[in-house]
Amino acid sequence: MNPKPPLPRIYLIATMLGSLIASAAPAQNGSLAEAYKIISSKQFVDLTHSFSPATPVWKGFGPATVSGAADPDSGRPYTIAKDGFRASFYSMVGQYGTHIDPPAHFDPNGMTVDEIPLKQMILPLVVFDITPKLKEDPNHALTVADIKDWERRHGRVPAGCFAALRTDMYKDWNTNLERFKRYPFPAWSFDAIRFLYQQRGIVANGHESMDTDTSKNLASEKWLLTHGHWQIEAMAHLDKAPAVGALIVVTWPKPRHGLGFPARAFAILP
Repeated sequence: MNPKPPLPRIYLIATMLGSLIASAAPAQNGSLAEAYKIISSKQFVDLTHSFSPATPVWKGFGPATVSGAADPDSGRPYTIAKDGFRASFYSMVGQYGTHIDPPAHFDPNGMTVDEIPLKQMILPLVVFDITPKLKEDPNHALTVADIKDWERRHGRVPAGCFAALRTDMYKDWNTNLERFKRYPFPAWSFDAIRFLYQQRGIVANGHESMDTDTSKNLASEKWLLTHGHWQIEAMAHLDKAPAVGALIVVTWPKPRHGLGFPARAFAILP
């Protein structure tokens, strides 16, 4: 019996490529499923305060009001007993509770909340913990030196991340409203904010206080918002997130041309 002639080289190459594509396709198609399997097995930490009319807020805005949504014809609130459903009516400033400040909050030409890219709503998270320094200086502002000391221990701040400032102020949210008045409170220094955005390429920042810095002219907040960046204020539970390795997910409603809104933020731990 004569042996079979060898297969043409082009046929062999095509067969090998077909096998590779076939074997790679299921992995590619299953990548999101695999990612979800990993993420769903991780611990989630809520970084958001619940809000109510008792929530701390800048005196220039005033507290929220919450009431039952009413029938516009009768003025009577909807009830489950009478109408089979109920709903709430909320009246509040956008910068209320845990909230987002978009660039347009300070910049007339800046992005509004509906214009912030979706890919900026899930980011690597780094946490700067300044609570040890607050024992000697209760109003310490994170410095560039503090950041470089953090980097000696945890590595360079990764570009494209969300940088959060841990102060443990959140623990007083429901018990010591005086602490959330404009002064005094621990914060970011202007140099630290500018360094993180310009030299490390962070995307956004967040903190537990209701302001970025203690300067009377709001230098840090004004700089970051007028340079196209956004921030989350009045965050919670940053003590439960590691210095590096977690992800943060932040979302908010999408009002057209919105200048701020209560947000929902949570961390996915490594």
